[in-house]
Amino acid sequence: MNKPSNLYFRTKDNGAAVFRVDTENRQKRLDFKPIANLNLNKGQINPHAEHTPTADELHEIEEWILKRQEVIATRQTDDIHRLIDTMNSTAQWYQTKADHESLDEWADELLLAMHDLRSVIVRKKSEQLTKR
Repeated sequence: MNKPSNLYFRTKDNGAAVFRVDTENRQKRLDFKPIANLNLNKGQINPHAEHTPTADELHEIEEWILKRQEVIATRQTDDIHRLIDTMNSTAQWYQTKADHESLDEWADELLLAMHDLRSVIVRKKSEQLTKR
């Protein structure tokens, strides 16, 4: 059985701020004490000011990092599947419903984005084939 965590993770773009949850105060209210900042891109755990995480807290932070990386990877995969669906829906919409104004409004941006994506994919596939 998992013991309740005394840490709270406020996620942000590249990691999280980690707080120790304190309920042992005179007012009996939740109090968040900042203890660390996480940078997932660099794999860093940076203690906050003079607060140093305990060994148990570091272990819990490391477990959270692993779970968070799994969530991010899953979301990236889901985003790609949604993008493919969106591209297909957009193609169908353009073919069946788009008027001249819609074509003028979005066609250039869509074409540039698709060209950019295609260029990246072709370059990466080429690099992959070259390495084999």
